Amino acid sequence: MTDAHTADAPATGWRTEALWHALNPLLPGLTVEVLARCESTNTVLLDRYRGCATDRASSRAEDHAQQAGSPRGRRSDDLLPCLLVAESQTRGRGRLGRDWVAEAGHSLTFSLALPLATADWSGLSLALGCAVADALDGALDGALDGKLDPTKHSARPRVGLKWPNDLWLWEGPGQGRKLGGILVETLTVGGQRVLVAGIGLNVTALPEPPAGTLEHGMACLAEISPGVSAAQALHQVALPVAQALKRFESEGFTAFAARWARRDLLAGQNIVTHRADPALAGVCEGVQPDGALRLRLADGTLRLLVSGEVSVRLKAPAASQPGVNTAPSC
Repeated sequence: MTDAHTADAPATGWRTEALWHALNPLLPGLTVEVLARCESTNTVLLDRYRGCATDRASSRAEDHAQQAGSPRGRRSDDLLPCLLVAESQTRGRGRLGRDWVAEAGHSLTFSLALPLATADWSGLSLALGCAVADALDGALDGALDGKLDPTKHSARPRVGLKWPNDLWLWEGPGQGRKLGGILVETLTVGGQRVLVAGIGLNVTALPEPPAGTLEHGMACLAEISPGVSAAQALHQVALPVAQALKRFESEGFTAFAARWARRDLLAGQNIVTHRADPALAGVCEGVQPDGALRLRLADGTLRLLVSGEVSVRLKAPAASQPGVNTAPSC
C-alpha cells in the first residue's frame, strides 16, 4: 500500500488489510488502525485533527514570516480518512457526556473520521443507525441484496432504532434491549468540516454486567449471530457505514427515511423526554424529513425534537437506576 497503512494491535484476526482494500476505493487514502486500548476512539481522532489545525496555523504563520511561496502543513494528506478500532476503551463516551463500558472481546468500538461536505447535517446519526442495523439484521438479507423492497417486506426487523442514536434488539412494539450506540462529532480544520462517527456494539454478554446499568436491559450480537466476534462484526458493518456516509453527503437524510421508518422503535409509542425542561410526554409519530422526532402531546400539540436537545425513553413504570451503560460507544 502506497497511500495508506495499517497498524494492528497484538491481538490477531482483525484482517486490517482486507478492510483497507474494501474501503479504500470509496475513501481514497484511508488508514486502518487497531489499538489494544485507549480512552476513546472518537477522542483520539478528534485530538489528531485538532493537532492538524494547530500545525497548519503554525505553518502559515511561519511561512508568512519567511515570505515563503507556499503554505506548509504537516502533510498534504493530514485530513485523509481514518478507521480506528479499539479492543477496549477506558473512557468511552456516549451522548450528553455519559460514560460507557467496553471490554476486549465483548465489545466492538470503532470510529471513522473523514472530511464531509454536506449542505445539511440533520439526521446523520439516524442514517448511520440505518446502515448498521441493515448490515446486522439477517431478517432483511433479501432486502439488502435488492431482491426485496425493505419498505414492504413483511419480516419484522431484529434490530430496531431508538431515536436519535441507539440500536436495540427488537422484542415487540416499543420493547427491546440496547445493542449499541452511535456518537457523531464534528470539527472544522482549515475550512473543511471533519466528521468523526463513533460506533459501539455489544458483541457478547459480559460475564458480570454492572448492576443497574440499563433500565431496559442490554443485548448482544451473539443473540442474532451465535459465535460472532468483534472483528467479524467490524467487517460486516464497516463498508455499509462508509457507503452511508457518502450517500448522506450527497442526498441527506431523505435517502434513509423509509429505512428508518421500518426500524423506528418509538413510532406509535408513549414516550417521555429526559434532559428537557420541562419534561414532555406524548405519542411518537415518527420523524420529520430532516430527522427531527415528532411528538404529539396530550392536548394535540405537535412538538418537533432535535437530537441535540433531548434524549427520549419509552414510558415505563419502573424507575431508572443510576449506573454506567454497558453498551459501548466511542
